[in-house]
Amino acid sequence: MTSDSDRSATYWFFKGARGITSLPAIILMSAFVGFCGFAVEAGVPLGEAVFMTGMIWALPAKVLLVGSILAGVSLPAAFITVALSSIRLMPMVAALIPEIRTEKTPTWLLLLLSHFIAITAYVFTMERIRDVPREHRVAFFAGFGMTVTTANIILVAVIYSTVANLPAMVAGALFFLTPVYFLTSIWASTRDRAGHIAMIIGLGLGPLFHQIAPEFDILYAGLVGGTLAFFIDRFWKAGARS
Repeated sequence: MTSDSDRSATYWFFKGARGITSLPAIILMSAFVGFCGFAVEAGVPLGEAVFMTGMIWALPAKVLLVGSILAGVSLPAAFITVALSSIRLMPMVAALIPEIRTEKTPTWLLLLLSHFIAITAYVFTMERIRDVPREHRVAFFAGFGMTVTTANIILVAVIYSTVANLPAMVAGALFFLTPVYFLTSIWASTRDRAGHIAMIIGLGLGPLFHQIAPEFDILYAGLVGGTLAFFIDRFWKAGARS
């Protein structure tokens, strides 16, 4: 009987690719239907929506970019907003890469695969990677990440025109999938109390800053919410130690 370590990298690549039928992948694809409706509503052309799906591989970042387009914010403000939202992926990269690389894994390959690291890919891989032989973990992650990305690119390309012709109520319901996925996945993947506090404060401050500075509402809500959450969490820990 063939052991797991004796199986080829191709086997493990397709083993990861089969994760497209997993619940996290299906939820993500459903959320991309909502993103597609959002892009249509914002007037983002088909080609740009498809390009955005493949190149900005984090759904919240895409939502923020399209939201910035709708708000008519300047390019630097949109850039800063998307960049700050993507910084949250750095700890995921730092945690996942040591789990999948070997001494022989080329750096260029790790840099390439880091593009596919987002919440869904991170959670899916970290839950299963210990059952994969180390020498085949890169292939496993590549299979899942590349397959999910490709599937969502095709999904957006196929469904774009359909979403544009849907009744407003149905399109609105599909769009609602995106913030639901965004909130639930971020909340579930946050491991510390400060992250949860920041989300709660940010959600509360969002409408306020939208009235005060609509061009920078998301940016301000994130900065203020995150800063307050940091100090609240430190105060909380200091009180627990005393």
